[in-house]
Amino acid sequence: MAATIPFDKVLGSEFPSLRNMEEIAAFERTPYSERVAFRNTYEILQNGAAINPEKTAIYFLQRGDAEEEPVTVSYRQFLGRITQTANLLHELGIGPGDVVSFLLPLLPQTYFVLFGAQAAGIVNPVNPLLEPGQIAEILRAAGTKVLVALGPLPETEIWQKVEAIRGDLPNLKAVLQVLGPGDEKEGVLAYDALIDRYPADRLVSGREIAPEELVAYFHTGGTTGLPKLAKHTHANHVYQVWAQRLAFRLNPELSLIAGLPLFHVGGAITQGLNQFACGVSLVVATSSGFRNPAVIRNYWRLVEKYRAASVSGVPTVLSALLTVPTEGVDLSSLMFVGVGGSGIPLEVGRAMEQKIGKKMLEVYGMTETSSILTMGTLEGDVPLGSVGLPWPYSRVRVVKLDGEEKFERECATEEIGVVLMKGPGVFSGYVEDVHNKNAFVGEGWVNSGDLGRLDDKGQLWITGRAKDTIIRGGHNIDPIVIEEALHQHPAIELAAAVGKPDGYAGELPVAYVQLKPDAAATPEELLAFARGRIPERAAIPHEMFILEALPLTPEGKIFKPELRWDAARREFAAVLAPLAEDGVQVTVSVGSDRVHGSLATIALKGAGDRTVAEAKIAELLAPYVLRYRVEWK
Repeated sequence: MAATIPFDKVLGSEFPSLRNMEEIAAFERTPYSERVAFRNTYEILQNGAAINPEKTAIYFLQRGDAEEEPVTVSYRQFLGRITQTANLLHELGIGPGDVVSFLLPLLPQTYFVLFGAQAAGIVNPVNPLLEPGQIAEILRAAGTKVLVALGPLPETEIWQKVEAIRGDLPNLKAVLQVLGPGDEKEGVLAYDALIDRYPADRLVSGREIAPEELVAYFHTGGTTGLPKLAKHTHANHVYQVWAQRLAFRLNPELSLIAGLPLFHVGGAITQGLNQFACGVSLVVATSSGFRNPAVIRNYWRLVEKYRAASVSGVPTVLSALLTVPTEGVDLSSLMFVGVGGSGIPLEVGRAMEQKIGKKMLEVYGMTETSSILTMGTLEGDVPLGSVGLPWPYSRVRVVKLDGEEKFERECATEEIGVVLMKGPGVFSGYVEDVHNKNAFVGEGWVNSGDLGRLDDKGQLWITGRAKDTIIRGGHNIDPIVIEEALHQHPAIELAAAVGKPDGYAGELPVAYVQLKPDAAATPEELLAFARGRIPERAAIPHEMFILEALPLTPEGKIFKPELRWDAARREFAAVLAPLAEDGVQVTVSVGSDRVHGSLATIALKGAGDRTVAEAKIAELLAPYVLRYRVEWK
């Protein structure tokens, strides 16, 4: 096994102070190329396993119960399984340019496949909850050569989906079945039965993986027929591990509770590769992760038992954890709370800090930056609501773009514009070249599609969305999937999907339509029509609004900000309706704001007690990210 070597050749095992832009600039005087110690993810995993080969790499909990006996995998076994998986895939014909896709829940085998595929070729993790047609489109776009999927187990539909799409995948050469008997006559091989036949101490391919070689394709949405697959290199992932170790102060004595799916970069890298590279123990909380109510119910007990170092998840997870009592539970192992995937309501952040007595660190990044690019620092003073500073050797700009999404000018301090990002973690583009149009603004600067501003300390504040993506519980939904389905209805002239604020999921999809002249349809009819044609359950609109005319820009495009404001207005008006019982009349308006991007104005009048009314508003709107102000008429 490889000897343990430092992640940073200059620092060794030290953790530098990176509290502000001045300290980051001083740190960057040494070029990144002189710091990075690894070339690829396989070397990183070898290093992590060499720290303490007998330490537990994975505790797998089948029920999410703190008292259950976990399935354990030592670091020696972990690296061995990854190597065996790579060797199995090599025998099946996988080389550096070939794609291995998987449809798997959170299992120890999923990690073996994730990293073994990277050592053999290119891995393509796919959301198994998608509908079969959408899965097939992703696999065709990826050019999948080997598919690894969960076998036919009770209460799962993954294998049925595989059987439905196998014949539609022209490049597919082999199928591996996890936790299943396989069927060699049908070209299905049993992964668990085969794996021990292969060497665990070396890559039989003899592959030497260069940093610029492709490591993964991650799905980020896209229209039906043209999925957006982001191409990541080994260098992208190496940077993430290098930077996250410094930012999170990771060391082999720590453990983390993992519940994010591995088809997202948050689960695959931030809660996966990053931890294993540093010799951290990962507590994998059931095959469903944080979607399992038992995991949320038992979370604080799991923190106590496994001495977890942080609370880490998307805002919906943190909101759910706030409802779980912590009395009598020892949480002294916690160092901080980390949250990302979408904006977190300020009140939720404050409540979590108060609940566990630790600092909230909001991170910001995207699939296109291979996970995190900015965050608050453990030592620095970063206010809630800011996503902090860019990591060393990464850069953030806020700019104005013209009507063709070309660079127009830099924004001034505190001026809202489009957020651009650049750095060693930024991807090289999408698999389908059609998606690369406007993906970058200038050389290497990825267009985030988000609106934000930089303050006088260089800290980034996200204020809204320039692009149309709907983010539901950290999961990206492309509105075009909804709009294309609705446009198939004969009564619809125009259709637009946007996200409405939601106190739990952050956003939920809603749809606005304009009917053709003399056509008739009801919202209920259109919702039923959409349900039958939208391939992703999470994308089905929660509400349908029929307008006489959709708002348009001077160029004739649908002006979605106005629809988002209308959706927010409707939501806040419904949430605040109980104030009428106290004799207070509420009028809600939502529009653009120079500081916050969008702002809700809550206009009140009536004979009710003002202090009581404002306290009730604060309570009712606490779960929402959208900022608001109260006015009395």
